[in-house]
Amino acid sequence: MKSVEELLIAETTEYDLKEALEIKKPKDWLKTISAFANTAGGTIYFGITDDKKIKGLNNAQYDAEKISELIHAKITPLPYFVLSAFKIEDNDILAVKVSAGDTTPYFYQSDGTVTAYIRIGNRSVPADSNRLRELVLKGKNLSFDSLPTEFNQSDMTFSFFEAAYKQITKSSITLKEYISHGLCNQSGVLTNAGLLFADDCPLLQARVSCTHWNGLYKGSVSDDAIDSEEFKGDLVSLLRNSHNFIRMNSKVRWKKMSDHRINKPDYSSRAVFEALCNALMHRDWSIIGSEVHVDIFDDRLEIYSPGGMPDGTFIQERNIDKIPSIRRNPIIADMFHRLDYIEKKGSGIRKIRMETSYLYGYTDDYAPQFESTQSSFHVILKNMNYNLHGDTMQVTMQDNREIELLNFCVTPKTREEMQYHIGIQNRDYFRANILKPLLNTGKLEMTIPDKPNSRNQKYVTKNH
Repeated sequence: MKSVEELLIAETTEYDLKEALEIKKPKDWLKTISAFANTAGGTIYFGITDDKKIKGLNNAQYDAEKISELIHAKITPLPYFVLSAFKIEDNDILAVKVSAGDTTPYFYQSDGTVTAYIRIGNRSVPADSNRLRELVLKGKNLSFDSLPTEFNQSDMTFSFFEAAYKQITKSSITLKEYISHGLCNQSGVLTNAGLLFADDCPLLQARVSCTHWNGLYKGSVSDDAIDSEEFKGDLVSLLRNSHNFIRMNSKVRWKKMSDHRINKPDYSSRAVFEALCNALMHRDWSIIGSEVHVDIFDDRLEIYSPGGMPDGTFIQERNIDKIPSIRRNPIIADMFHRLDYIEKKGSGIRKIRMETSYLYGYTDDYAPQFESTQSSFHVILKNMNYNLHGDTMQVTMQDNREIELLNFCVTPKTREEMQYHIGIQNRDYFRANILKPLLNTGKLEMTIPDKPNSRNQKYVTKNH
C-alpha cells in the first residue's frame, strides 16, 4: 500500500491528478495523454483530487476498461502506456503511465478534428506551429539541422570552420567527412547544419545581438548602451565574436595578498563560453529572423536563445541535476564536440555552474540562474564583483518577464495565456507582482475596462 507522499515524489510536470474518470467528456484527460506522449512522458492518477486528497474510484475495473478503450479510440497514433491499479487507505486508484513517444506527433481526435498537445509546466496545451513542426520532424527521426537546403557544398566556402577543424584534428576535412558528419548529403547538398558552418551563412537567424548596457536595465541602444554589436555569419565566428564581445566588455579586477595577487574576473570565461555554446547549438533554428541575445548589465550577464526546453518543461521547475540530455540539433551538437567546444553531451549546465563556483569569493548568491518559457531560454550569470545584497536579481528577472509579456500581448491575451507563456503557475503572485504593475504603469490595458473580473477579459500592450 502506497501513501500519497510516496506516490507523488515526481515533479508536477510529470503527473496529473483526476478525482474521477470523465467518460462522456474525456477531452480533459485525453489531451494530457497526448501531451505526455509528445513531450517527456508522465502519469495520470484517477481517484486523487487536485489538492492531493484521496477520493478513490467506485468501480475501478470498469474505469480501467474505459480508459484503455478511449485511448485506443481517441489518440493517434497509439502511444505506449501502462495501466495499473492499487490502493491507498483502502481506496482504489488507477494510474496511466504514458511514455515519451518516438512516432510524434500524437493527436487527440474528436468530431473530425485532430490536435497535438504538449506539456507546458503542469498544463496540457495545443502545440504551436513551431512545436508541431519539431514533433513532426522527431516522428520522422529528423531534426531541423538535418534537413537539406538549396545550397551545394561546392558553392560555399568554410574558411573559419575548416581552420577550426584542422586546428583540432590536425588534418583538413574532406567531402567524405562533410557527408559522414551530416553537413551535406551524398549529392553534396548542404543540410541546415552544414549551411550554418558556411562563411556568410545566408540564414537570417544566423545572428547574435550583443549589447553592454549602462546600469541594471535595458534602454535605447543609442542613449543607454555603452557598446553594441550584431554579428552575422557562420557558427564558429558567431561563437568567437560574441565571446570576445563579452570579454572586452567585462573586467578582471585583482586583490593584493601578502605575497601574491588574486585575479577577480567579473565572470568565468569558461562558463560564458559554455553558455554561448548551449545558446547556439540548442536554440530553435527553425524560427526565421530570430537571434541569440547577449546583454551585459552592471550586475549580470544574460544570454537569451529562441526556443524553450525541447520536452516542453520549464527548467526553473526542474531538478537541474536530473534533467536528461535532449539535443534539439544533434548534428550541430556533435560538431561542437568534435571542435572541442563542449566536453560531452548533457554537461553544459553542470559545467556553467561548476566553473562559476571556482571563482574567488563565490557564494550561492552568485550561482548561475536558468529560466525558460514556452519559446525562450535564459542563462543569467551574476557579476562576481557586484554587490548583490538585496533583491537585485528578483527585480531583474521580473523585468525580463515584463518585456516578454509586452511583446506577447501585442495581440490581446487572457491572464491564463500570459501566465503559461512566461511560466508562472501561481495566479495570485502573477496578478500582484506582474499584471497589476503593468496595468498601473499603463504598459498594458484591459480590453473590457468596465468589467475587470470578466472571464472574457483580455490584456493588450498599450499604444501598439
